[in-house]
Amino acid sequence: MVKPAHEAAGSPESTPPGGARGANRPAPRATEAGPPVALATELRGARAAFRAFIGALDPVTPVTILCHSDADGLASGAILLRAFERLGFAHVTSLVTGRGENAWGASVRERLATTAPGALVVADLGSRAEPLLPGIPTLLIDHHHPDGTPPGGTLISGYGWEPIPNASLLAFWLAADLVPADDLLWIAAVGTVSDLGERAPFAIVEVAKRSYTAKWLKEATALVNAARRAPAMDTATALAALLGSDSPRALADPATSPYAPTLQDYRAEVNAAMAEARRRAPLFSGPVALIRIDTPCQIHPLIAQRWRGRLPKFIAICANEGYLPGRVAFSARTSSDRNLLDFLAAARPEGDTGAEYGHGHDQASGGALPDETWNRFLLGLGFPEQALLRRG
Repeated sequence: MVKPAHEAAGSPESTPPGGARGANRPAPRATEAGPPVALATELRGARAAFRAFIGALDPVTPVTILCHSDADGLASGAILLRAFERLGFAHVTSLVTGRGENAWGASVRERLATTAPGALVVADLGSRAEPLLPGIPTLLIDHHHPDGTPPGGTLISGYGWEPIPNASLLAFWLAADLVPADDLLWIAAVGTVSDLGERAPFAIVEVAKRSYTAKWLKEATALVNAARRAPAMDTATALAALLGSDSPRALADPATSPYAPTLQDYRAEVNAAMAEARRRAPLFSGPVALIRIDTPCQIHPLIAQRWRGRLPKFIAICANEGYLPGRVAFSARTSSDRNLLDFLAAARPEGDTGAEYGHGHDQASGGALPDETWNRFLLGLGFPEQALLRRG
């Protein structure tokens, strides 16, 4: 059985030098970035569930942490990895979903199985009723619309809370209840800025800005996300940067960071793809504005988000025809009162829609469809033949 380690864990792991916070700025405390009073009841239950899951494990249990590939998911994975290490678990492995993957896909399950886990922790990847690895105790930490919980699994979800915390912030609050976590605050702030922006309704962003400056917090967030969006999808470097740095500046400053030059190269690739995609004009059918792009960069969520702001009465769908071979990856965003999960469920085309179709948030969803299914999807939305995808 594992016990909380505020005292027993001792000092947090040593981290590399160079994490300057700025002249005379005090180091932030985890307690400064705690949850708002409005979430006290919800978080009390979440912390109890987290304690119960960990308390049922032996420290020799091999634990695998599976996280999403964006900055929020990677920050969640980094925080949970450190938390389990500080709780005394000797065998902790981290995995990150790859291009076009979801937690319940065959390729991810195969990689999970090779780690031979005795327990599984899944962060920022949704929740479904189907077990990932049957018989393995599973904890899911998430903030998307839940689609069930695996048999015997534990789901800690911020969905439905007001306001809804992102996954890495939720992971940080859970970790800080059991282990020293002051040095993990900036990582949770990176995930929060990535998912909710600089005006996120949580104290952690302002606390991190005061200690580390807004400049370096934004820079670190942008670089971590660039690794995932570039064609290389080098999430290993992004995760290593989060785990191997002690501040946003230590991660992002090329004068001191071993990670920054590579991450900056990725950002240059993404920026070039964004410049081209911004020139694409939308096509319209009913409530849908369709923006077509063709790039190996994972920028379709960014383009959809951009048009969401410019066309607030429409559903902006950015379709990326070059991200996955033989499939169209798409992101849908809206500022209207339409629920995208309901909209996509009603518009689901016949044929293979994949495991990613129509999951996520009420106003942010998407999927990846085979070319033929994508064309049926467009026809169902009322687009003309001229809008259909024809390769070659």
